[in-house]
Amino acid sequence: MHTLLIANRGEIVVRIARSAKAMGLQTVAVFSEADHDAPYLSHCDHAVAIGGSSAADSYLSIEKILRAAQASGADSIHPGYGFLSENPEFAEAVIHAGLVWVGPSVAAMRIMADKAQARAQAKRCGIPVLAGTGTASDDLQKLVHDAEALGWPIMIKASAGGGGRGIRLVQERSELQRALEGAHQEAKAAFGDGRLLLERALLSPRHIEIQIMADAHGRIIHLGERDCTVQRRHQKLIEEAPSPAVNPALRRQLGDAALALAHSVGYVGLGTVEFLLDTASTQDSAFFFIEMNTRLQVEHPVTEALVAEDLVRWQLRIAAGESLTLEQDAMLERFEQGGHAIEARLCAEDPAKDHLPQSDKLRYWLPAPELRCDAALVSGQWVSPNYDSMLAKLISHAPTRDRAIQQLADGLDRTVCLGLVNNRGYLAQVLRSATFNSGVFDTTLLHASDAFKLAATPPMLPALAALIIGCLPRDGMRDCPDSWWNWRSSGHFSTTVPLGIDDNRQSLQVTVAGDTFTIIHGARKFSIDTLQVLMEPSADQTSLLRTTLPVYVEGRGSIQCRIDGKPIKVFFSWAGDTFWLQYHDTQARFIDQRLQSSAAQTSHAGNTIRAPMHGRISQICVQDNGSVSNGQLVVIMEAMKMEHHLLAPSDAQIEHVRVRIGDQVSSGQVLITLQLP
Repeated sequence: MHTLLIANRGEIVVRIARSAKAMGLQTVAVFSEADHDAPYLSHCDHAVAIGGSSAADSYLSIEKILRAAQASGADSIHPGYGFLSENPEFAEAVIHAGLVWVGPSVAAMRIMADKAQARAQAKRCGIPVLAGTGTASDDLQKLVHDAEALGWPIMIKASAGGGGRGIRLVQERSELQRALEGAHQEAKAAFGDGRLLLERALLSPRHIEIQIMADAHGRIIHLGERDCTVQRRHQKLIEEAPSPAVNPALRRQLGDAALALAHSVGYVGLGTVEFLLDTASTQDSAFFFIEMNTRLQVEHPVTEALVAEDLVRWQLRIAAGESLTLEQDAMLERFEQGGHAIEARLCAEDPAKDHLPQSDKLRYWLPAPELRCDAALVSGQWVSPNYDSMLAKLISHAPTRDRAIQQLADGLDRTVCLGLVNNRGYLAQVLRSATFNSGVFDTTLLHASDAFKLAATPPMLPALAALIIGCLPRDGMRDCPDSWWNWRSSGHFSTTVPLGIDDNRQSLQVTVAGDTFTIIHGARKFSIDTLQVLMEPSADQTSLLRTTLPVYVEGRGSIQCRIDGKPIKVFFSWAGDTFWLQYHDTQARFIDQRLQSSAAQTSHAGNTIRAPMHGRISQICVQDNGSVSNGQLVVIMEAMKMEHHLLAPSDAQIEHVRVRIGDQVSSGQVLITLQLP
């Protein structure tokens, strides 16, 4: 091996390239049209365009990936995770092309890539499995009959799936048809394979996985467990090692089961065997096999932290034919004495709107230095709706679980992520919750609609926003009154600043007298002094511009001041008419209403159905002049590898459908106009 092509995108490319370069390998990235200027490309020695903007037209195209390998002179391919990483046809094509495949054998992948076959294999190894269908199918009518035979509740799973895609929980017959259709479409879009299988569901389990590693010479070990119980929509959100629910005896039981399964298929390379622990069982060790992931996992950093090994480096060494030099007992000792590690997945989604994925420009990105951060982000980067919503992985490692929790929560507070709505504050809130800290919870932890409600915006943030927006001049505001440009020299200044706050227009009174600023917002009055604005430097600057009264330009930075005598520091970004502020685990967006026309301020009429995010129209369920009832499904969108159902807001007549199936739409775009009664 001398030149490694990484058949993926984003942070995992950066992660793999780091280990490959440390081994002296050349690295090759591939990129779609949507990723032509993505930051991850600069972390590789070469980059090859593969065209297309959707996953199906780019990263899921075996032919395009192989052409890129040939064009770049690559002699090996690492698939990362997601996309083609667990596709045996891809692995076979790579091997037939004479390239080194960084992954398990095609035969092992074929068994484990089909979840029905994997279940059967586990059963042959004496590992408990839940009742389910014997084969995967894309015949939805057959699956309806299979579901009725199994009984409720059941779990629908994409046979070729991973990462929570193509999974639906069905608790009664009336939910089945829509769940099957949604899982089928989502699996097809994410993996190019819409086949599904069914399995009886545990309603309150813990999700535990075992990391295994095997060489081509018969040596195989496991590296302990990871707890992936904190999930939303069957997607892991927070992972940790070791699991609070696993004792040394159970750890060895799970490890032995994982090794037996891997050995039975002649497994080579890195892999993860996943289990459910039945929290409702009276037996402490009641567990069931779910699946085996034949690839590197998103959450591998927590294992790396505990065992002090580079798992990607080992992947590459094993693919090159080297033997494992790690001993099982030594690895377990390292794991059990390695402290505690926790990973949180920072995602572009809105917790206040049922975690709706977001796509926009990331205006300001600055990760906390005390955390390991696996990311491929820069300030000013566009976050595409075509791919997964995960932005970064933030990882803490400490001697105890309590300290690891505190370190990660505090690090999230100090991680700046402004310009698009994200779950940073939500993650910190989950980490600080009494339930998570207790270690006693199951996969329903985040399910309650009122669980972990985000705190309201601190009243001081609108006051600070009004002060900065109303008093500090910036490019693009040359039509401001002259007094705004010289308010300091006049010694006194007062103005009313109209702000858009949570979709509402509010007016704040800002008064400047000497070095003190007074802001009145309704019945509240705030006194602000010792104001300092620290701008991030431009490319030709080597230090921050620090001044008490800067001439403000569009950009990003931090603000330090005292509000009612309390010293605070907040981060900000400002572009166009939008001003973002971040304070600890809270972030808020304010709209400068002075820069909007009256038409723009009243454009959100109630007689339209708008796109809640950037995405693609995959299904339209109504037509012009038709009628809809309140809550009826009208449009299905695809964004960030997920389906999103848009419903009628009330009984109405369809006036005009403004989009067609396949259209790419932007956030806020009008899709359908309605005639309301």
